[in-house]
Order: sequence, then C-alpha cells, then structure tokens
Amino acid sequence: MDKKRSAETICIQGGWEPKNGEPRVLPIYQSTTFKYESSEQMGRLFDLEENGYFYTRLANPTNDAVAAKICELEGGVAAMLTSSGQAANLYAVLNICSQGDHIVCSSAIYGGTFNLFTVTLKRFGIEVTLVDQDASAEELEKAFCERTKAVFAETIANPALAVLDIEKFAALAHSHGVPLIVDNTFATPINCRPFQWGADIVTHSTTKYMDGHALTVGGCIVDSGNFDWEAHKDKYPGLTTPDASYHGIVYTQKFGKAAYITKATAQLMRDMGSIQAPQNAFLLNVGLETLHLRVPRHCENALKVAEYLKSRDDVAWVRYPGLQGDQYYELARKYMPKGTCGVISFGLKGGRAAAGEFMDKLKLAAIVTHVADARTSVLHPASHTHRQLSDEQLVEAGVDPSLIRLSVGIENADDIIEDLRQALEN
Repeated sequence: MDKKRSAETICIQGGWEPKNGEPRVLPIYQSTTFKYESSEQMGRLFDLEENGYFYTRLANPTNDAVAAKICELEGGVAAMLTSSGQAANLYAVLNICSQGDHIVCSSAIYGGTFNLFTVTLKRFGIEVTLVDQDASAEELEKAFCERTKAVFAETIANPALAVLDIEKFAALAHSHGVPLIVDNTFATPINCRPFQWGADIVTHSTTKYMDGHALTVGGCIVDSGNFDWEAHKDKYPGLTTPDASYHGIVYTQKFGKAAYITKATAQLMRDMGSIQAPQNAFLLNVGLETLHLRVPRHCENALKVAEYLKSRDDVAWVRYPGLQGDQYYELARKYMPKGTCGVISFGLKGGRAAAGEFMDKLKLAAIVTHVADARTSVLHPASHTHRQLSDEQLVEAGVDPSLIRLSVGIENADDIIEDLRQALEN
C-alpha cells in the first residue's frame, strides 16, 4: 500500500498483516525459543546475517507486530518494545551514551525519569544537565558541552503539563550534532508526531494511553531514521565502528536507517533483557485498536473538567494546555491542534494539606499510582510519584508541592464533575 494510511486505520490494522489461512487477530507467540532445521541457519541469526526469531529476549513475533504498529503511527523506520517506559528511556540513552558522556534534559519531566537520569545514570558515569525548557535558545546553549550526546524532553510533561517547543529543541540539538529524544507518552501519536517537528527518537510508556485500561506495563522506542550517525561518527562509535561482540559489524553500514534500533536490540536487550512479555504486547495491541477513539474523548472530558475547576473560588490554579489562557495554550495549538491529553494539574487554596483531604472524599475518581487510562484517577505527586524530591526539586521540575494530578477518564463528563463538586464542598 503506497499511500500513507490514516492513524485510525493503523490503530486497527497496523503491524499484523495475516497471509492466507493465518489468524485474523494477532496471535500470542508464547514461546521462549524457535526451532530451526540446521545449525548453520541458527548461526546466521546469531551473527545478524539473517532475520528471524530464535530467543524471545531479543525478539518475538507478537512484540514485533505491535512495535511495527507504533512505528507506523509515529512515522518512524524501526521500533522496539521494552518492559516499561522507564526501560525505554534508559535504553534510548544508553544506546548512544557511555561513561563520561553528557546529556541535556528538560527539568519538567516525570519524577521517575528525573530520578533515573539524575541518580542512576550518574552511577553509570553519565552526566545530566537539567534545563528550563521555556528558557531562550541562547540560555539553553550554555548547557551543551563537547561530551553532550543527546537532548531529552517530554512533549507534554508529566505532571507539570509543560508543552515542549519541539522545533526549538530540535534545532539546538542538531546545531550541536546530537539527536533529540522525546517522550511522547501523554500526547500519543494521535495528537502529536514529534518526528514532523524535528525530533529524532521517540519513547513511550505504553502503560498509559496506548494500553488505556491499566492492564499492562510496557514501553517503546521509535527511531525516525533521520539522524545521520555517520556524519557525527566520532561522537557515536558504538554505531559507527566495529562491534567486537558481533564479529566486527558496523551497525550504520550494515543496517542503514535501522542501525539505532538494531543496536539497541542486539546489544542492550541481549545483555539487559528488559523485554515486554508477548502476553503484555497482545493486550497492548488490543488497547491500541481503540486509541484513536479514546484519546479525543479524554481530551473532550478534560477540557470540560478544567473549565469547571477554573470557575471555582476554592481552586487556586488550573493548568491544562488545552484551556484557553493557559501559558502553553499557543504551543499546544501549534504542535497538537487536535487536542493535548486527558491530564489536568490544579491546586487548592488550602494548599498541600487540602489536597489529601479532597482526594480522600472522591468516590468515582480513584487514588492510584497510575495515569492515562479509561478510568478517572487522581494523585498528589509530592506525596506519591515525586516524594523522593525536595520542595526545591519539585519546583525545578515544574511541580508545585500542592499540585493535584487529575487523570480524566472516558466516563460521562458530568459524573466526573459531580464527583469533584461533592469532594470540594463536603
């Protein structure tokens, strides 16, 4: 099919194209290993001389079909599933960074990623400089150095809901000869496709909207194929020089635009093993089939709820990039004209203490350590997901200590608003 398919069609039919007599629905290849008739053929698979499956830790047909669907949705050239969004972000960086290297990262990112980069990567010998993503290009320039290998940010920050100026960050990254890695979890490719704006690599926590039902934990990395690793070969020897662990293969020469994902699979997944289980990939695919239907409903409901919260005297502030007057409204209109996400951040005039009292009174919305699924849920990041951060670090990450993260589901919007009303007034 030469014509590019719409997102709606990709959600339903992408990734798995059954041949005559094969299952119409993507099967679960629940097997650790795959049989071959000759030792020679198995050897070619291990040498990356031939495509195929031999051990699920490296690749599995169910996983590959789902990765291909996400890849097509994002407009990339290659993708891989991981066991979680955290693993996706870790692999995305480790695939091109090693001890002594440096990355530039927006400070307005998910608390788990913040800790991964500032604490765990530091133990790996990889240095991270956090930046205010709203700063001018001239100010952001100061964060780069000769050891910088990548720039990382989120399209819509969790839970700060800051919208990334993708073009600004892509231009900065490319002017220093490094790729821009963007976590597109909240926007999803239904509302934003970062590759169209200059991003090079996209990651996802598929646990969120892609799964959509709080059933499976997973992640994904998608490569645009646009970054020229060979043009900056001295920066990326792992991709542009022989890999001794695979008989001297040079990934960029042998795999072209698929070099980045091939290396991540052949090296990182081989050695670290954060594979997504085929059963989880199957369930993720079921969620993806309705992604194009659910995301607009999330956005529609969230806007109604945001407008209601803004109208209340006991609500101190509301942040939702789809809300007119929000500081990121114009950026959201540029990069996400069809909508942003279903997550709202707000604070009560009673501050941090009032947040807990309010949440305890909710009946429809559940207090859970999760976000972005069909059911409305709520969390106080300073007490939960970001509790490892000090108040100063919370502010740096764009998270007010009083911030309540409300993930608006796809229930009836009036019922959600009524639940908020009774919790605020009782």
